[in-house]
Amino acid sequence: MPPYSVKLSVVIVNYNVCYFLEQALLSVRRAVDKLGAPAEVFVVDNNSVDGSVAMVRARFPEVILIENKDNPGFSKANNQALRVATGQYVLLLNPDTVVEEDTFRACCDFMDQHPDAGGLGVKMLDGQGKFLPESKRGLPTPAVAFYKIFGLASLFPKSRTFGRYHLGYLDKDQTHEIEVLSGAFMLMRQAALAQVGLLDEDYFMYGEDIDLSYRLTQGGWKNYYFPGTRIIHYKGESTKRTSVNYVFVFYRAMVIFARKHFAPQRAGTFSLLINLAIWLRAGMAVGQRLLLQAAPVLLDAALIYGGMYFLKSYWEQNHKYVRTDYPPEFMLAAVPAYIVVWLTSAYFSGAYDQPTKTGRIVRGIFLGTVLISAVSNFLDAYRFSKALIILGGAWSIAALVGRRLALHFWRYRDLRLNERRQKNVAIVGSATESRRVRQLLETAAVQARIIGYVTPAAAEAETSIDEPLGEVRQLDDIIRIYALDELIFCGKDLSASQIIALMVELPQDPPVAYKILPEDSEYIIGSSSKDAPGDYYALDIALNLYRPQQARNKRLLDVLLSVLLLLGSPLVVWLQKDKTGFLRNCLRVLGGSRTWVGLRHAAPPRRSARAILSPADAVRADAALTEATRRRLELLYAKDYEPSTDLSILLHCLRELGRQG
Repeated sequence: MPPYSVKLSVVIVNYNVCYFLEQALLSVRRAVDKLGAPAEVFVVDNNSVDGSVAMVRARFPEVILIENKDNPGFSKANNQALRVATGQYVLLLNPDTVVEEDTFRACCDFMDQHPDAGGLGVKMLDGQGKFLPESKRGLPTPAVAFYKIFGLASLFPKSRTFGRYHLGYLDKDQTHEIEVLSGAFMLMRQAALAQVGLLDEDYFMYGEDIDLSYRLTQGGWKNYYFPGTRIIHYKGESTKRTSVNYVFVFYRAMVIFARKHFAPQRAGTFSLLINLAIWLRAGMAVGQRLLLQAAPVLLDAALIYGGMYFLKSYWEQNHKYVRTDYPPEFMLAAVPAYIVVWLTSAYFSGAYDQPTKTGRIVRGIFLGTVLISAVSNFLDAYRFSKALIILGGAWSIAALVGRRLALHFWRYRDLRLNERRQKNVAIVGSATESRRVRQLLETAAVQARIIGYVTPAAAEAETSIDEPLGEVRQLDDIIRIYALDELIFCGKDLSASQIIALMVELPQDPPVAYKILPEDSEYIIGSSSKDAPGDYYALDIALNLYRPQQARNKRLLDVLLSVLLLLGSPLVVWLQKDKTGFLRNCLRVLGGSRTWVGLRHAAPPRRSARAILSPADAVRADAALTEATRRRLELLYAKDYEPSTDLSILLHCLRELGRQG
């Protein structure tokens, strides 16, 4: 075989994570420089709408950019680049990663020294520097899958029987032969790929790395776990691992794998097991999400109910004109109805928004009390006691404020409930970069108290105008002395290797969050754990659409409009181009999976219901609007959002309410 002119081909598939992609490419650029051999870098963009393509063109002209006009999935996108890659080795790399400067050189050297190696994975760390167990994995046979699905793998991670999914019994600091590589960092020999084939495009997302790893071993190659270099993987950025969608996509991928590679009888057993797991995990995911969202409300409801029971008993014994007990309906029907009204009114007054404002709670409960008193006048059978309604309102205020005060004191050891506690932040970098971080945080309105900066070297402290807190070697003491909550590393002054080393070596008691400002970037990036999505501070405009008050108003408007449209459907449905779609959309909006008007072309800053109509749909123009114009109109809509805007757009697009959202 003739020698390769390119040593390494790096392939990154991107979808709407511009800020992470920028950091990944900066680290790749440094690693390529240190490789000492020719390399090529591909970015395959799956129709992102967050400016990723423009960023790559502007900042990374050396990158070979492939722009898709749709989202064909992870496997197909990777294969687009793999088919034209010319490197001796090819690396599939996630955009939410940071590689060390010597990662490519060390990995290629290992592959050179092990001609039997078809694939290689490395030690992966999360955004807090903690080891990610999926750095090394075993084949998900029916037994292994059973242990993982039903929690035995988590209970006994070091067991050679139960811990085979993540091979927890293997030392994470030693090189091992493994069965499955992670698609986040999957280095492969081009010759091995030529033999076993590329990624299976039947997998849209998840499972394709397991499938290809298995085919490599079936082809006579070995897969290795190599801890000689480390990468950061902001695991959780692309997907929410507790979401129902994740559960279905991930476990369905396991079914595809079983049907493809296992004998029919084993595949049938495996499929049955996986389908059972899908519904079990999906139910758990829904239950967990609902419980987390409802827990504060349920706790408040329980406190109010308990207080009302004691108030009722007290009033019966001490103040009621006729010393008789209230009928059972009072506690069984009336009080629960009062609680629903009080908490609903409190919710719409902002009682559950952060930071907590006592005035919002008082306003909400007061309005709820007035409403209960007014309605009770028309219900003779449930007109029990105006005094208990007023006392109940007072107790509700005390209960809601008291619970929040207790929780706030437990967390922060103070009673300043109306103040959002600012994080204590220190910057690790030069004085120049420190000033840039301060400007970014200030512009992004981040609630943080900048304690100071820590210099990478002693020379910086001598020449700097600003007085530093100390040097990097003193970070441990600086964290304790100043009670730091967060460290921001400046990528211009520290190498990825230095940053990763500090993440690993610094003690986590008390816990400190880490973020990175990449060189010449406007994003400060980090993640609190392996299961948390990556987050960032950026110079974003304030979007009125996503303020809690407006979000509630929008949801209430969606529900009211859907109810009115359903009531008027015998007439409205005949105006629709898609009559079945109209009824389906009404039900979807009621269920919360859709919103009547929202962002369809611009990426929302957070997860939200998919929009049926876009503000751009209401524009009447002679020529079709460009994609950039549509995004700009949507951002203006989000910036200046008012509920009346939705009504106007809905009236303009009345015949389009059945379109696919």
